Amino acid sequence: MTISFSNFLGQVITNPGLAITVFLTLGVIFVNGWTNAPNAIATTVTTRTMRPKTAIVMSAVFNFFGVLIMTQINSSVASTISNMVDFGSDSRHAMIALSAALFSIVVYSVGASYFGIPTSESHSLIAGLTGAAIAMQNGLKGVNGTEWIKVIYGLFLSLFLGFVLGWLVCKLVILICRNFERKRTNKYISYAQILGSAAMSFMHGAQDGQKFIGVLLLGIAFANGHSDLVNTFIPIWLMIICSTVMGVGTSVGGEKIIKAVGMDMVKLEKYQGFAFDLAGALCILISTLTGVPISTTHTKTSAIMGVGAVRRLSSINLSVVKDMMLTWVFTFPGCGIISYIMAKIFMAFF
Repeated sequence: MTISFSNFLGQVITNPGLAITVFLTLGVIFVNGWTNAPNAIATTVTTRTMRPKTAIVMSAVFNFFGVLIMTQINSSVASTISNMVDFGSDSRHAMIALSAALFSIVVYSVGASYFGIPTSESHSLIAGLTGAAIAMQNGLKGVNGTEWIKVIYGLFLSLFLGFVLGWLVCKLVILICRNFERKRTNKYISYAQILGSAAMSFMHGAQDGQKFIGVLLLGIAFANGHSDLVNTFIPIWLMIICSTVMGVGTSVGGEKIIKAVGMDMVKLEKYQGFAFDLAGALCILISTLTGVPISTTHTKTSAIMGVGAVRRLSSINLSVVKDMMLTWVFTFPGCGIISYIMAKIFMAFF
């Protein structure tokens, strides 16, 4: 299935279900760029390697290219998301269920924020799609176990591999630079840290951008009467739309998030900031190339804890680990149940 940009605009205007899907998905992409992307530049700013506004602009640019370039090189994450669930053969009902899933993500995020429960847009998206598919198919046959198991891999990959790579890269940097003069070393590390933050921003766009591209592809397929994405190609204009929205979201700011990740979790020096950026980017790259959807926020958090653990375990703020666990415990069942209920309600009224 192929569709031109003009046909897509025409369908958005005439198809309310597709319009809702596009509006909600682009909204989530914007929020993702606003709230998640600043994590990528947190250490660069808090170690005073870059000014906040300059770092934010850089992050926005590399988020844009991460979505655009990586999706053309390897779109396996988008494929995993779009093939994770089966909404059935009725494309009209499938569109209604998809809209319900996206609406449930908004409902859950607002409710979780009110009660102070940490959230992850990636986990909410996966849970929402799954809950709606179960509602449509009246059982687990709406869930593709082969693709969904990658989510489980992603949970452990983001936590374990992020921590291990953070620890190893930091140790390696210390080993390489142990006999170097500190002032000169910090100068070169500053340049390396900028490159590391750019790489982290690029990979954030590559991973998170693809998740939402997969959702938009589902909406376009349903709007054109297709119940699956067989022989569907990702058009370049769709990549540009998603990457632009994420880049704009990033440019809005997020200085509070920069402070929370770069300063409140663990105090970092320049070499540690570089180690964190490189380790996080490597972990996200591995998961993206293998089609494993992960929470980029959790990956970055794990990497920064691994870097902090090189100095001493007590330097890590363990309340952050608790928040990660609470996200896993509440998001999947919470957002999934809300999505299930919303899909049933939407089906009854629409």
